[in-house]
Amino acid sequence: MGLKNPIGTTVKLWGSPKTIIGVTRDFHYESLYKNIGPLFICFSKNNQNIIARISAKAEKETIAKIGALYGKYNRGLPFEYKFLDEDYRVLYAAEQRVSVLSEWFAGIAILISCLGLFGLSAFVVQRRRKEISIRKVVGASVSRLATMLSVDFIRLVLMAFLVAVPLAWYALGRWLQTFAYHIALDAATFLVPGIVVTIATVSFQTIKGAFANPADNLRSE
Repeated sequence: MGLKNPIGTTVKLWGSPKTIIGVTRDFHYESLYKNIGPLFICFSKNNQNIIARISAKAEKETIAKIGALYGKYNRGLPFEYKFLDEDYRVLYAAEQRVSVLSEWFAGIAILISCLGLFGLSAFVVQRRRKEISIRKVVGASVSRLATMLSVDFIRLVLMAFLVAVPLAWYALGRWLQTFAYHIALDAATFLVPGIVVTIATVSFQTIKGAFANPADNLRSE
């Protein structure tokens, strides 16, 4: 409205003069798919609906008192009420279902991937146990051996990321664009969790192989 000092200003609303008694911050009163629009809250003695903020620890007691007060002045009329969080829950019921399904499918996919990486790391360590033992005998440290084995798996994961990340980035970007306000996606959102999960999965086998006794692995030689 272009008012620098709106408090106390009188404006006309539907032909009636109204005095501005307060200004609130912007907030969503519709779906998050829409931008925050202009809103005025008009005080009237003839309102059919009343919004009240009640304590989270005294819902039943407060509702009972409000119901008793309502019944005192509106005998014979039913006292009906609902919670705003329930209305918002209905607005995003579809997103909540998608979220639950995504969590389950993502968890299963991560579990299968981790099992595959764990088995592959065990196989590689077993196949290269003599090489690891020889390197350890000639002075290679445990950290150097673990890094040598982990780099191969990280390289494979990065190759898989080159295929999967663009598709996930595109799909998530399209979904986020449906909301008026949303987070921004960056490479770290995909790379950091993948690398952390990869290192956590293969580190057990690589460190175990690096700590193995060279004499046991070279005994057949």
